[in-house]
Amino acid sequence: MEGFRALGLSDDILDALEKKGYEVPTPIQQQTIPLLLNGDLDIVGQAQTGTGKTAAFGLPILERFDPTQKSVQALVLAPTRELAIQTAEEIKSFKGSKKIWITTVYGGAPISSQMRELEKGTHVVVGTPGRVIDLIERKKLKLEDVKYVVLDEADEMLNMGFIDDIELILKSCNESRRMLLFSATMPDRILSLAKRYMGKFNMVQIAKQEITNVNIEQSYFEVPDRDKFDALCRVLDVEEDFYGIIFCNTKAEVVEIANHLNDKGYSTDALHGDIQQNLREKVVKQFKTNKYGVLVATDVAARGIDISDLTHVINYGLPQDPESYVHRIGRTGRAGKLGKAIAIISPSEKRKLIFVERISKAKMKKGKLPDANDMVKIKTRRLTEHVETIIGTEHYSEYLELASQILGENEPQVIVAALIKHFAKDELNISAYKQIKEAAPREEFGRNDRFASRDRRDDGRGRRDDRRSDDRRSDSRRDSGSRDAAPRRRNASSTRLFFAKGRADGMTPRELLEELKSTAGIESRRIDDIRILDNFSFFATNSDDAEQILAVYKRNKGAGKPMVDRAREREER
Repeated sequence: MEGFRALGLSDDILDALEKKGYEVPTPIQQQTIPLLLNGDLDIVGQAQTGTGKTAAFGLPILERFDPTQKSVQALVLAPTRELAIQTAEEIKSFKGSKKIWITTVYGGAPISSQMRELEKGTHVVVGTPGRVIDLIERKKLKLEDVKYVVLDEADEMLNMGFIDDIELILKSCNESRRMLLFSATMPDRILSLAKRYMGKFNMVQIAKQEITNVNIEQSYFEVPDRDKFDALCRVLDVEEDFYGIIFCNTKAEVVEIANHLNDKGYSTDALHGDIQQNLREKVVKQFKTNKYGVLVATDVAARGIDISDLTHVINYGLPQDPESYVHRIGRTGRAGKLGKAIAIISPSEKRKLIFVERISKAKMKKGKLPDANDMVKIKTRRLTEHVETIIGTEHYSEYLELASQILGENEPQVIVAALIKHFAKDELNISAYKQIKEAAPREEFGRNDRFASRDRRDDGRGRRDDRRSDDRRSDSRRDSGSRDAAPRRRNASSTRLFFAKGRADGMTPRELLEELKSTAGIESRRIDDIRILDNFSFFATNSDDAEQILAVYKRNKGAGKPMVDRAREREER
């Protein structure tokens, strides 16, 4: 803890860091914390995701917190609700015994409960831009006294089209506030934003880590969406001595995959942002002691895991940005050991794969999944080798008498066959294996490129700010035909879906896109023709994504009706 103590942090904060297992500050923390504690300039920090940026800005804000000021003292903006939740939880874990109230605000959750939290009084607000603006306009979030404004993952917010929202929020803040901007990359738009809205600032740049690892063998399997889980099981079955992490893009997917794997007999546990800290620590400890060979996790939840002997990392679908991919696979192939990074993707992710390869400067080899005959051969060989190992190395004399009783008048082959059938079940039965066909290329829904949706953002989200006040006024008229976003031409093969929230719930096009991305893992570029009405909404997507969305919300419905359902023509009239 001496490294953190030397930065000027108080004993209260140091105690909280010690409980979290923090020992040595990361480079971004080492350079940023003293500047925030001892200086008065704004800060622009460049460091990769997962390098400890939250502590770099969170710890000084907590240290300079004014207990006599009852209004909001810090605002932290994050691009997604998943990151907003994680950031808020991280800051809470640093505060120790300090009486600081931290509130998280984001789309996809009832705005009424978030308004009640703000009305009670809070000191730090962490939120997504769309929901922050809604609360400002409703006069529930007041930023006149704010001392710090933090833009976390600023490049990602700009890529998602939040630039207008950010500028609007900054205009609502105290002019003397101190601004902190953190970004993994530093494009011209970021520097332009800094020069426009920041005063003199300190620039903190942390050198990028090597983006590839020569000790990692990278490959991918491309299969239809419906076969991804079966492909995952097949990979786990054929890879020798698997001890690794399966990364998913959403917590709902983590829960689903972990449950299915446990049902199939794999030793598996799950880790995502909603798991309480004490349980998270228990899961990580069990995994580190090799109690579980397979851990299914989101990027955010896996940040605190540091294990040098992982054999595999599996990407169950590719992450949104290449740097996240690099961070994921960098957890294997450490300490001079060889590791494997395997991606299981659907045809819709092929463009993203090419982009990841280009940025990471590494070619992923396309793999061919073993068929039913191959699986039976592999498992037969392993069973034979296992029996031979027992015969050659282990003591089993105490079971010889029981073996004689079992043999009785039966032929030895019959007994061995019966035992194999009992213990192997269907694993050696060719007919028990589903045929997984290689995914055929198909036309993408819309333009399938991370950076190709700018026109859509302008139509579906960029003009939302200009219309927002008109939309609010239309609430009183209850015009069921009014729209928050101009409809775009729908693909003939798309599926129209109903969403059980509308403007009355604080829903906007951007909030809907964030909700679908964080809950169902569907990228915003794959959603089209959004209509936000008073009490519910509609959107369209391709049939495969529609089935995924329906399945996720069906599992999450609890005792009530699912939040998402197929739209009926009469509902839109």
